[in-house]
Amino acid sequence: MEEAKKFYSQRAITIATYFGGPLAAGYLVKKNFEVLDQSDNARKSLIIGIISSVLLFAGIFSIPEPIIDKIPQPLIPLIYTGIIYLIVERLQGEKLKQHKESGGEFYSGWNAAGVGAIAMVILFVGIAVVAFFAGDLSNKTADFDISTYDREVENFVENENKAVAVFNVIETAKPDYLIKEFTKGVVLWKENKEIVGRLNSIDNLPQELIEQNAKLIKYCDLRIQQNEIIIKAISEDTDIYVSEIEKIGLEINEILNELK
Repeated sequence: MEEAKKFYSQRAITIATYFGGPLAAGYLVKKNFEVLDQSDNARKSLIIGIISSVLLFAGIFSIPEPIIDKIPQPLIPLIYTGIIYLIVERLQGEKLKQHKESGGEFYSGWNAAGVGAIAMVILFVGIAVVAFFAGDLSNKTADFDISTYDREVENFVENENKAVAVFNVIETAKPDYLIKEFTKGVVLWKENKEIVGRLNSIDNLPQELIEQNAKLIKYCDLRIQQNEIIIKAISEDTDIYVSEIEKIGLEINEILNELK
């Protein structure tokens, strides 16, 4: 028998887009096109998502700091999320409507939120690498142990990549495996809190990095909460925690905006 088709709804794509930007939208639209056997459109969607993400953040970084500080933090995500919603409506809206009316299946909201989270991490890692290694630090007097700092940051990023890798198989893996991997993620995020603690112990650490580390601690705490709630959602096989996951995702998004 032919396997039942399963799509990401417009609401799910909107959630993922707000958290993960055009990259998340491109990935989910790609997955829908693959279900429709439109491989060319699927490939184009992902490429456009990647290019749009690069252009978006290049544009944000080009805005003078005094101006960007006056823009409400949720405004930019709301703008690009609204634009992508309209694009999805035009490209796939009718197909998704027909699928829903025929009783077809859709992926859960927390599943889409997870895709948004991993896209956000990819963006965060890219921004962090630029900020840590090609930005302000290179223009400052090296009066603290930069090599130790860089090594610990690399450990942080490595743990982060491991912790979010589970989202790559969230659509296909069995619940027991997902629970095990998200539980490992909790351990990795706690290790990252310890890494930040070691960063703070470096002598003569610039004040702005101390403040940044405080945000990273909060970021890790939010990730731990997110993983624990996702574990509950999988264990109970329910969508009732979607709003809570979304709320944490908004807080994570705010932290990442501040870290830019």
